[in-house]
Amino acid sequence: MTAPQRIPEATMADAQAGATEIDAELRALYQEVILDHGRKPRNHGRPARVTREAHGNNPICGDRVTVYLDIGADGLVRDAAFEGRGCAISLASASMMTELLKGRSRASAERLFADFRALCTGAEGDGAAEAEDPEAIERLRVLAGVRDFPTRVKCATLAWHTMDAALAGHGTDEVTTE
Repeated sequence: MTAPQRIPEATMADAQAGATEIDAELRALYQEVILDHGRKPRNHGRPARVTREAHGNNPICGDRVTVYLDIGADGLVRDAAFEGRGCAISLASASMMTELLKGRSRASAERLFADFRALCTGAEGDGAAEAEDPEAIERLRVLAGVRDFPTRVKCATLAWHTMDAALAGHGTDEVTTE
């Protein structure tokens, strides 16, 4: 049996520097995606047909959101949109959420919310079940950095809590994250 080869320290330092460079590039890309959705949110405004809506408020930072859903007779989300004001993270999260909700059942939307909440809080690493929609979670990964800032988790999840209330209600519900 041959002894394992020792990796020269210079090679390890180069690998670590390369990893740090990639991490910095990835963070810059994630930041750009958040800023793009924050500046030009998708599905912003009240749609013509709304069957469910809910209002959300984050009094800590002043984020406010109203989520509008059009749920078809088949139980699928035909349309999802939002109105509101808030920080770039809050608006980006709402924008991305509305893109991902269309065509989903209530159960699928609720599971996506649970997976997203785990991503934002770091609970995904606790051995939880595999994400229902890994591709959607990968798109939302740009918001995972909020886990290092607990008050920002509320910004990222406000629209999702509000969407969950809209799914559950038959009128207007109010959600407050504190």
